[in-house]
Amino acid sequence: MQSTLYISSNSPPNFHSPWRLPQTHFLSPSQTAPTNPKPAFKPLTLSKSLKTFLNCEFEDEELENLDKSASPLRLPVVIRQSGSVSRYLWDGNELNLVSVDGNALSLSRENFCLDFEDGFRRLVKICGSGLRNFFLPREISGNYLEYVKWKFLHRVFSSALQVLATQAMFRAIGIGYSRSLPSAAALNWVLKDGLGKLSRCIYTASLASAFDTNLKRVRFSTSVLFSLSLGVELLTPAFPQYFLLLASVANIAKQISLACYLATGTAVHRSFALSDNLGEVSAKAQIQTVCFDNLGLMLAAALNILFRNNQRLLVGLPFVVYPIFSAIDLIGIYQGLKHVHLQTLTKDRLEIIVNTWIQFGYVPSPAEVSKEEGIDVLWTKGRGLWPVRIGCLNSKNQIPRLSMMTMRSLNNDDFYFICLEIFNSRLAGTRQQGILLCLREGAGTADVIMGLLQACHIREAILSSRCKWENISEACDSSDFVLRDWLKLNEDSKRYAQRDLNMLNEQMSGLGWACKNILLSTKEQDRYSFVDD
Repeated sequence: MQSTLYISSNSPPNFHSPWRLPQTHFLSPSQTAPTNPKPAFKPLTLSKSLKTFLNCEFEDEELENLDKSASPLRLPVVIRQSGSVSRYLWDGNELNLVSVDGNALSLSRENFCLDFEDGFRRLVKICGSGLRNFFLPREISGNYLEYVKWKFLHRVFSSALQVLATQAMFRAIGIGYSRSLPSAAALNWVLKDGLGKLSRCIYTASLASAFDTNLKRVRFSTSVLFSLSLGVELLTPAFPQYFLLLASVANIAKQISLACYLATGTAVHRSFALSDNLGEVSAKAQIQTVCFDNLGLMLAAALNILFRNNQRLLVGLPFVVYPIFSAIDLIGIYQGLKHVHLQTLTKDRLEIIVNTWIQFGYVPSPAEVSKEEGIDVLWTKGRGLWPVRIGCLNSKNQIPRLSMMTMRSLNNDDFYFICLEIFNSRLAGTRQQGILLCLREGAGTADVIMGLLQACHIREAILSSRCKWENISEACDSSDFVLRDWLKLNEDSKRYAQRDLNMLNEQMSGLGWACKNILLSTKEQDRYSFVDD
């Protein structure tokens, strides 16, 4: 149990020792000793001896008065422990720790007749403090409570739906009916679980880096998949002959969602831990999950009890509550993820930071970046004008002469290069211009930040004179002016990036951003090697 110790400001005067050592005076080189010799030890006079004796007498009398005092002495030490505030008191014989915030409920005769309303208020305060310490960690960020509120909605209604879906599957497989065959039911159940776990392994292996770079999007997408899987399980009683197929498809979706939940849970918990108390935050999250799931189980049981006398309504109940419970579940997940402010740097978050720095001259906080980043369920990020991409140059998307001139200007000190590219956008039949950042093998975090900073400076310059660069794909191979302008723009933007890099890193570190590493996707981790022939 953790406790906090405070030194009170209204402390009594300290007791100083009456014995003082004589001060030693040293002579400087310019000073000389007195000519008249005097004895080294001066005899103690009566006045000084009497003064020392009186000081000792005074302090002894003060201590005796404290011991004989009728009212206890309040010492300047306050303890905050488990939501209560206590202070040390000296009653003349022993040291006592007494509650000073009124949380202590005593059953003594003096306190038995306290006002009922005041006592009830104290009891509520104690219970609230106990529940808070049971469910919530001590050191958490301010957005944690909002996250827990939405998590409550998500877990309760998701748990209730899972109970109803399991009931439907039991009904479909024939458990509880005379026609059911235990061996066939067990075989179907084992097959659907085995297929689900196999799919979970394949999904986790193929999407490993996305759990870091696109955490919120993957988390919400798999939550939608989980909700749909519950709907498929609810359909199994209507099509019992296809039980294995429907149950396997549903279990595959559930296993994929579970894999994502486990893979992203640590990063979510770390975003709330203020003092590296990741273990405590994770433990409290498990407590919350168990309690909220039990409430959902109770809700499902209450619905079954309510309609137990009408078998027709009981069979149709899941189809009525499924859209309502699923909507509340997904809303809870979506709103909860909006309160998760990740401090790790990805390409998208770093680009938001750099754009804010260039346009407004400051570094946004993790909360501001989280609001700007969103969850991006529809994959709308990167659809703006002149998007920046990290990766290797695609021969189909290159601007030949411009790319060649950029590569020729490289030397052994460069750990990245920037060029322009033309690629097919998501809209069929349209081509879009973009900026490509190619990283060299051995490039560090500072090189990635500087390269993206330079690329964003280039984009700002291009957008400020769009008429000049909008037809670059046709002009660059026929005009030397465009090549010269591009090389000059590259040099100027690199100078601006070098100027801003140190200040940008300092402000990012001061706001809590994890600047040691930048999380990149699999395609963004492609590198080139420099060959000096």
